Amino acid sequence: MDLRDFNMNFFSLEGKNAIVTGGNSGLGQAFAVALAKGGANVLAVSRNGDDGTTEREVKQSGVEYQYIKADLTMEGECKRTVDACVNKWGSVDIVINSAGISINVEDVTKFTRVEWDKMVSVNLTAAYEMTHEACKHMIPQGSGKIINIASLFSFLGGKWSPAYAATKHGLAGLTKAMCDELGEFNIQVNAIAPGYFATKLTEKTRNDVKQNEKILSHIPANRWGERTDLMGACVFLASQASDYVNGHILTVDGGYLMR
Repeated sequence: MDLRDFNMNFFSLEGKNAIVTGGNSGLGQAFAVALAKGGANVLAVSRNGDDGTTEREVKQSGVEYQYIKADLTMEGECKRTVDACVNKWGSVDIVINSAGISINVEDVTKFTRVEWDKMVSVNLTAAYEMTHEACKHMIPQGSGKIINIASLFSFLGGKWSPAYAATKHGLAGLTKAMCDELGEFNIQVNAIAPGYFATKLTEKTRNDVKQNEKILSHIPANRWGERTDLMGACVFLASQASDYVNGHILTVDGGYLMR
């Protein structure tokens, strides 16, 4: 390709069809809106219901929206979701595995097998299953983008949350393994590792003066991330502009890992 052939249309997602798990709230909602602003149709899936906020934000970009209520840890639900996207729009081009949970921060001696299994099922197994089903369509079409939502705990230890750290390390490994297998089919598999973001889930920590100061002292940017800080990375990894980026875990953390 000649240098003159590159243009900003490489970042366009127009005509693409995307699935965002956990897309009705939090960071997942930001990913859904980012893809819509890039021009992609968006199917959001979650098990908690949809209050219409994501649909309204997505449709403001002039694209189509679909919502499916599903527990992706149940057999067949990932296939049902992918089939719904393909049946409605003809293809699945982008998958963002954003659904995740973090429960019961406990000492390792108190963390139960039930809690472990639940977190592994949601955070890791569901991401594998969704990718597995989407690739059945992406391989024949010769293109696709898989974006796993990892974490700083893909690189760090996980004191008081062994399952969360294990699943996020697992997502990093899954990203690399799938890249190695799917690259030859022009399918790029990457991950975004968000740092500390101002969301409803982190509200308690941000309101704790000592905890808040401790975290901010570790972030060169000296602020918590806003959901909009993730949207550019999402569009880049979902677009043609990242076609030679594969198996990468992109941290969006204000520099947290540098300290």
